[in-house]
Amino acid sequence: MRVNPYYVNNLVSSLDQTQLTQEQLTNELSGGVRVTSLSQDPLAAGQNVLLLNQIQQDDTFTQSASLVQGQLQVADSALGGVVTQLTQAISLATSGNNGTLNSDNLKSISTELAGIRDEVLSLANTSYQGQYIFGGGQTSAPPFSTSSSTTPATTTYAGDSDVNYLQTPNGQQIQLNVPGDQIFTDSGANSVFSVLNNLIADFATGTASSASATDAANLTTALNYVSQQRVSVDNSITRLTSASSAVTNEQLQLTAAQNTLMQADIPQIATQLSLTTTQQTALESVISQLGQGSLFDKLQG
Repeated sequence: MRVNPYYVNNLVSSLDQTQLTQEQLTNELSGGVRVTSLSQDPLAAGQNVLLLNQIQQDDTFTQSASLVQGQLQVADSALGGVVTQLTQAISLATSGNNGTLNSDNLKSISTELAGIRDEVLSLANTSYQGQYIFGGGQTSAPPFSTSSSTTPATTTYAGDSDVNYLQTPNGQQIQLNVPGDQIFTDSGANSVFSVLNNLIADFATGTASSASATDAANLTTALNYVSQQRVSVDNSITRLTSASSAVTNEQLQLTAAQNTLMQADIPQIATQLSLTTTQQTALESVISQLGQGSLFDKLQG
């Protein structure tokens, strides 16, 4: 009978391979991960890298969205405050123009309007986490200041007209700010501070000026304009909330896909490990028996 001279070597090689398989299965069972190296499953490992990159991009967007959403909400609240103040100013200007108030009453209205202007100035200089939100790209210093060295007073803007955007993972652009010059110092009747400063001067002498009625009407126009700018901010909040929700759902789906791709099938691995252990025991037994006599005797027996 012809005997394979490499029989024992083949048995030892099979035992080594079985031990390696057993070690791999044990690691998968303890770690719960099916693929621990590129060589195990190159395709799955590559797909996992793509999934991890997308999950990371989504996570970066979620963090950025959380930060800028707070800024937009503060901007919306500030503009809501401006609307309230301008509504009150319109009521005062209307009273000042009804022709029934005396000089002291008109001077009092001028003072109240000055207080409203200063409150609007404070709202226009609102900051969020140390950055002024209505300064365009100039966020380190208050964008608005008022000088009373002239009559009427003058309110100036020190920011710029830069508009910032946040890009969603699917490429959409969401506007994150409205520059203050677009809201408060736009041209003509839309210029909130110009109209307020004019109304303050209109009643400061105790006699309503000839321009007070026009300035009061302009203030209504300015109020409507601010409300329109607030709608822009509200739209950004809505879009950002929607995008954040979509990205969160995508993250859940990507994570589930990654788990399906990489997660070990515990029952299946346990079965494979049991079979591999049985195979290892059998190989060790055969090799041990061969070591107790000649290969020819074992084959003849």
